[in-house]
Amino acid sequence: MHSLVQPNSWAVLRLPSGNLRVLQVAPNTTISLGKYGSFPTNLIIQRPYHLTYELLDKQPNENFNRLRIVPAAELYADVLSDGADTPSGDATPAPDAEGPDNALPTGVEYSLVDSDSGAVVATTDRAGIDASARQTLTLEEIEAMKKDGTDAGRELIAKLMLSHTAIDQKTEYSLAKYKLLKTRKYIRRFSILPLDVPMLDYWTLEDKDASKIMDMRDEMLGLLGCWANVHFGGTDPCEEQPATAGTEQGDEDTTMEEAELTQSSAPGRWLVVDDTGGLLVAAMAERMGILYAPEAAEKPNQEQDGTKPSSGAKQGNPSSEQQQPVPKDEESSTAPNPEEKRESDEPPHPKSSPAAAETAHKRPFEHEKRRRDDAVPYAHANTITHIHPNAQPNLSFLRYFDFDIANPGHTPQHPLARRLMTLSWLQLLQPELDSTYSTPPPTATPEELYSWKTNRRSTFHRKRKRWARARHVIDATRRGGFSGLVVASAMDPVSVMRHAVPLLAGGAPIAIYSQSVEALTELADCYSLARRAAWATNRPAALNGATAEEQERWAGDDDFPLNPALVLGASIQTSRVRRWQVLPGRTHPLMSGRGGAEGYVFTAWRVKPAEGKVEARGKLWSRKRKADDPASAA
Repeated sequence: MHSLVQPNSWAVLRLPSGNLRVLQVAPNTTISLGKYGSFPTNLIIQRPYHLTYELLDKQPNENFNRLRIVPAAELYADVLSDGADTPSGDATPAPDAEGPDNALPTGVEYSLVDSDSGAVVATTDRAGIDASARQTLTLEEIEAMKKDGTDAGRELIAKLMLSHTAIDQKTEYSLAKYKLLKTRKYIRRFSILPLDVPMLDYWTLEDKDASKIMDMRDEMLGLLGCWANVHFGGTDPCEEQPATAGTEQGDEDTTMEEAELTQSSAPGRWLVVDDTGGLLVAAMAERMGILYAPEAAEKPNQEQDGTKPSSGAKQGNPSSEQQQPVPKDEESSTAPNPEEKRESDEPPHPKSSPAAAETAHKRPFEHEKRRRDDAVPYAHANTITHIHPNAQPNLSFLRYFDFDIANPGHTPQHPLARRLMTLSWLQLLQPELDSTYSTPPPTATPEELYSWKTNRRSTFHRKRKRWARARHVIDATRRGGFSGLVVASAMDPVSVMRHAVPLLAGGAPIAIYSQSVEALTELADCYSLARRAAWATNRPAALNGATAEEQERWAGDDDFPLNPALVLGASIQTSRVRRWQVLPGRTHPLMSGRGGAEGYVFTAWRVKPAEGKVEARGKLWSRKRKADDPASAA
C-alpha cells in the first residue's frame, strides 16, 4: 500500500458530516466539495494519507481555496484537555503551521470562544454567559455567513452557539453534542484516506448497492482469508532457473514448455469463484502481496547507470528531462552505431561476454519486443485462478487498484497482470466447446507476414497470443494441484464443490461464503459423519472397480450428492462486529446499524482417501482393569 497520494490513484475524502467521497486524483484538475469549496488536486498529490486539511478563504485574485494541514493538537484539543478544573494557563498551546494568529485557544474542554474578542464566553462548568454576548441570528444572516465562508466556518459556529439562549443550562455531554453537530455541519475540513479493501467494502455497503458484493462485511472477508490460508505463496520457481539462450524463432519457449509440465506442483495457487465484482479477489490479492502496483516502475530499457528520470519527468514535466546534463564520456556510448545495431540483432555467441549471457538468460516475457506468440506471460506460483459463469469476468472493483481486467496489457507492470488468470465454467468442464481453445491458431510463413499490412499482422499476432493464453490457463487449471478454494457465489455450493474439489491438492483448505445458512447446511450434510459411515459400508455400485481419480470426479446420486470421503472437518460459522455506545448508565448497542444478510462461512479441508484396506498394528491394551489381575491391583 502506498503511503503517499499518487497521481491518477483512487482516494477517499471523508467530510465533516461523515460522508465519504471516492474519486480519482488526476493531476492538474480541481476537486469540488460542494458547499465547502474547491481546491486543486496538485495540493494533495505526493502528500501522506490520513491528514486533515482545512479549506482557507479564497484570495482576491484566485477562484479556488488553498489548504492548511490541521495539526493533531488542534483536532483533538477537546480530548487531550485535562478538564474544567485544569487552569487554562497550564495548557500547552496547539502548534499552527500558519502562525500564532490563527491558533485556537486550548486547555478548556467544550469551550466557546468569541472570534471577535478572543475571550472564552462559555465553559463546561455551566458558568453563566454574559448577556451582551448573546445574539439571535436569522436564517438570512446564517445564509449570508455561509456564503462568505470566513475563518473556515469557525466564526459561524461560534455565533450560532452564542445565539443559543439556554446554553448555560446544558450539561457537558449536551454541550459537546451540540458543538459537534454544528461543527460537522459548517466546518470546512476533510481528511484524505487510502482506498484499501476494507474501505472499499465499507463504502459499497453504506453508500452504494450492497447486493453487488452479496452483503459481505469486512469480518466475512477476514474469515474467508484466514480459513483459506491465503498468504504470500513464494517466488516463482521457474524464474530462479535461467532460461536456455536461443534465437528469436528458435529456442525461446523450450524452458517454458518444461516449466508448464511441473506447474501443478508450484506453491501458492488459489482457486476462487467470485460473484462480488472482484472484491473477494482484491482481498485475496492484498493478502498475497500482489494487489498494489509498485510505486516506481522501472522502464524496460533503463540501465543502471544513474540516468533514472527525475520526479518532474514522472509527473509530465518535459523541461526536467531536457535540463539533465549528459557527460561527454557517455555521449559516445549512447550514440547509435550501425555496426553494433547489426550485431545486436544476431543471436548471442556461447563465448560472448558475461553481460551478454546474462541478458540472454532472461525470461521471454522480459523481452516484450522479441517475445514469441506462444510465450505465455503468466507466473507459476503465488497466483489466483478465477472461475466465472459469463463470457467475460466481472472484476470491476479491480479498477480502483489501477488494474483493468479487460485490457491487462495496458498495465504490464501491475502484479495482477501476471498472477491473475480467468476462465469460464464452460472452458473448465468442456473446453472442446470453447472456440478459442478448440480452434487452432493461424499460421503463416515469414514471407507472407512481411507482405501483409500492419493491421493484418497485428491481428495475426493477437489471435495467436490469445490462443496461447487461453490454452495455458485451461490446461493448468484442469491439472489441478491448487493450494486452496475460496467461493463467494450465488450458485449452488454443491455443484461448485462437485467440480472444484478434485482440482485441490491434499490438505487444501476450503472456505465458502453464503448470504443464507440453508445452502451451507445442505452442503455440510453431504460431508456429515453419517454419510461417511454409509459410504464406507455401502459404496455405490457404480464405483465398483473405479480408480481413485474416477471416484473423485464422480457425479453423485440421490443418496450421495458428493463423495464424502474427499472432505473432512466440515463446519459452519458466522461473525458480526457490532458497535456499542459506551456511556455511564447508557451502554447499549447502536440501534442505527444497517441490516442486510447475516452471512455464513463453510470451512473444510481436502483429503486424499487411502487406497486399500487400513489395518491397525501393535498391541492393544484394554482400559478396564480386571479385579483378578495382580499387576492392576498393585
